[in-house]
Amino acid sequence: MKVLLIKDVKSLGKAGEIKEVKDGYGHNFLIAKGFAKLATPEVIRQYEAKKRREAQEAEALMEKLKDYEKRLGEVKLLIKRPLGANGSLFGAVTKEEIANELNSQYGFDIDKKMVEIDKPIKSTGVFDISIKLGHGIHATLNLEVAGE
Repeated sequence: MKVLLIKDVKSLGKAGEIKEVKDGYGHNFLIAKGFAKLATPEVIRQYEAKKRREAQEAEALMEKLKDYEKRLGEVKLLIKRPLGANGSLFGAVTKEEIANELNSQYGFDIDKKMVEIDKPIKSTGVFDISIKLGHGIHATLNLEVAGE
């Protein structure tokens, strides 16, 4: 019998492969446990259509992330914080604060976990901040911290 593997099966093959197996192994183990489906033309057609749809969605996501990377590279984010008596900031500028300001000033929906800061920002000035967008795409954001 021919089966289409839905999940990777050790010693048999990877998901998406069509394999010839014995009837009992196919019915009683692979299909019963949800590792495979009977390889009918309809099942194969549905599986290929699903793979094409997933590839199109992944391509659209990559385009969106590259657009985000380009737009974030052009952003000049300004954060104003109160200064202490010696001219330093009260506390440090946090990842959450950067993400919230990006959302309020420019409409970027960025999670604070995506923001990378090498060392805490505790003084005024201009800083380059890295934003991990996913799928190996990193954007560099220009951040200016000013005192009030």
